[in-house]
Amino acid sequence: MTEGVLVGVVAGLLAVFYRYLLSTAERFVFWMNDFLHENIGYFCVWIAALIIMGYVVGKIVKWEPMASGSGIPQVTGEMRGYLNCNWWKVIIAKLTGGSLAIAGGLSLGREGPSIQLGAMGAKAVSKLLRNNKTAEKTLISCGAGAGLAAAFNAPLAGVMFVLEEIHHTFDGVVIVVGMIAAVTADYISKFFFGQSTVFHYENSTFPLRYYWLLIVLGIILGVLGVIYNIIMIKGQEVFAKLTKIPIEYRIIIPFILAGICGYFLPQILTSGHVMVEILMKQESTVGFLLVLLVAKFLFSVVCFGAGTPGGIFFPLLILGSYIGAVYGSLSIELFGLNPDLWHKFIILAMAGFFASIVRAPLTGIVLIAEMTGNMTRMIDLVVVSIIAYVVANLLNNPPIYSSLLERILKKRGVPLIRGGDGKILAEYIIPLGSDLDAMKIKEIPWPDFSLVVSIKRGEKELTPHGETLLKAGDEILVLIDEKYYTMANETIEKLNEGQ
Repeated sequence: MTEGVLVGVVAGLLAVFYRYLLSTAERFVFWMNDFLHENIGYFCVWIAALIIMGYVVGKIVKWEPMASGSGIPQVTGEMRGYLNCNWWKVIIAKLTGGSLAIAGGLSLGREGPSIQLGAMGAKAVSKLLRNNKTAEKTLISCGAGAGLAAAFNAPLAGVMFVLEEIHHTFDGVVIVVGMIAAVTADYISKFFFGQSTVFHYENSTFPLRYYWLLIVLGIILGVLGVIYNIIMIKGQEVFAKLTKIPIEYRIIIPFILAGICGYFLPQILTSGHVMVEILMKQESTVGFLLVLLVAKFLFSVVCFGAGTPGGIFFPLLILGSYIGAVYGSLSIELFGLNPDLWHKFIILAMAGFFASIVRAPLTGIVLIAEMTGNMTRMIDLVVVSIIAYVVANLLNNPPIYSSLLERILKKRGVPLIRGGDGKILAEYIIPLGSDLDAMKIKEIPWPDFSLVVSIKRGEKELTPHGETLLKAGDEILVLIDEKYYTMANETIEKLNEGQ
């Protein structure tokens, strides 16, 4: 419990400080754009400043490559034993690089970086306490969830994201310690920034006879989410092919583009809070909403593709909200629905778009519920999110963060066998339909350098032996040599897959 509180404090303070830096940077860039509209003669000076900022951010990324992008794939890689990030370098690089990126107006979010900052803060705590590798991984997971909790004021979503996206198992220890850390970080965030929710809207009841509209919306979001993933990865591939251009010069490209976009279409700058305000006013035409949607998406592809420190978490929610706004406007006009349902479409589309891209539907549902401050009438969120999730899976497109992690590992040439000389105690839960269900331990082709040391069945803890029969719901603890953890973990996860 003490470690959970300590991780929550560190992660919360890091996320709050980062949020403060980005809020200040965001105010600066919009002030600058207002100034330039009145003093166009300084536009070239601003472009020159952006070039310098881009160069500095590029140097920062070159100094610490693990600070590029959102940070979520790096945390996942750390958890799986592929990566061993330098916590203090990542924190410094993320804080400075991310702040400069927003000061330049780039379309990036703070949520992914907050997750990475929380995780690296937790790693620092673990090093201070001299924890073993097993405890360190647990704290890193909890720190990541605490970072998300502080970024969104959403502690439940923080824990759910760790379980669903990073930890990939419902570990009792992670749930308890993670919740303590998330609530602590959330309290710190609310202490500094207040208790207001991110989105405010009337939660109207959606008429049952029009539920088919939600099904159609879910299908559309599933398809668009796959398109988003494909184009976002293609954007990274395009920049990766610019091998003759050093990273410090490549990152200048989105900064210059930000200067141009800021003059002609400033609404798409930074993470997207201005675009939220536009929706809340309900004064824009469908055509203008579509222009902002497409422009924001393309701008985000360039900003993220260049490898700039910053996330896609909030920008993708903004894109989802605009898809919902367009769909809602057309539905209300064509079928005579209550205009109050417009905001409902916006919120539902955010959850569905998140589910189709990240492939973490439970996190999306809980996150949107917490962001709106309304945990009732969640059936609408569930319907849209699950349909979008299923459609994206049927299209056989991998989740965005899995693709990003794969690219990082491929770029770094990370070998399958990696690690030190210690031991890691890994926990696996046998789901219904698992290949391990109803098998004896001696019948299972366990990977080398691994040993099943304990089985928890309900409230009982069993001492395993060759004749022990595994059952669905069992929690098995496996002791693995750290050096072979990555290889062994992948083998066990494949063995534990369902039919």
